[in-house]
Amino acid sequence: MNNTNNINNDRKKKILIVEDEKSISEILTYTVNREGYESECAFDGITALRLALEDNFDLILLDVMLPGMDGFEVCRKVREKLDTPIIMLTAREEESDKVMGLELGADDYMTKPFSHAELISRIKANIRRYYGENRIPAAGSAGAESDNIISINGLLIDTKKYSVSKNGKEISLSKKEYDLLEFFAKNRGTVFQREEIMEKVWGYEGFYGDLRTVDVTLSRIRKKIENNPAEPEYIQNKRGVGYYMS
Repeated sequence: MNNTNNINNDRKKKILIVEDEKSISEILTYTVNREGYESECAFDGITALRLALEDNFDLILLDVMLPGMDGFEVCRKVREKLDTPIIMLTAREEESDKVMGLELGADDYMTKPFSHAELISRIKANIRRYYGENRIPAAGSAGAESDNIISINGLLIDTKKYSVSKNGKEISLSKKEYDLLEFFAKNRGTVFQREEIMEKVWGYEGFYGDLRTVDVTLSRIRKKIENNPAEPEYIQNKRGVGYYMS
């Protein structure tokens, strides 16, 4: 998976808008361009996938219901090659749709209708995180650590290469999964509420962001790093409070 953090960080950021309803696409384009971003539009899934893989986008706004190839499939195929932030857009209220998008590697989702202020807030937060701005410093000891390597019970996190391995075997994580795992590793033993995690890892403050996003992302991480996700060894849940890395 490509990781373009800190590359061309000063250039004008470019957003791919994938929305088959042209009236909505025009509103999204106007909104992001007004904030100083460049944008390009795709109106079907096949075109969206081609553009995403051919160009250097800093974020993708991806509608779920698309002709040719739906947003879920586009997200899955993009994630096989790129770690570009993806915010999925859906008119559906079903929890399963939201969970599916996150399971496939989307960084977040927004349910229509949403405010322009919320949209821009989430775009800015995801791009900041993608380029390594406002990275979270360690609150205390993170286990055996040498240079850029954090080692916790066979789990190795290389904060320079943005890579994770367990017992010598590399583990493939999305950018948001990696960010969340690194955050817990650098703050080992500290319990965080989901609201705090949304603010520090996603960069969302106040009412922006669905707390369910934290739970689903943690569930994905556990499936990848735990021997038994139902009985996690690394990231624990303190009942009624929040999560922490043991």
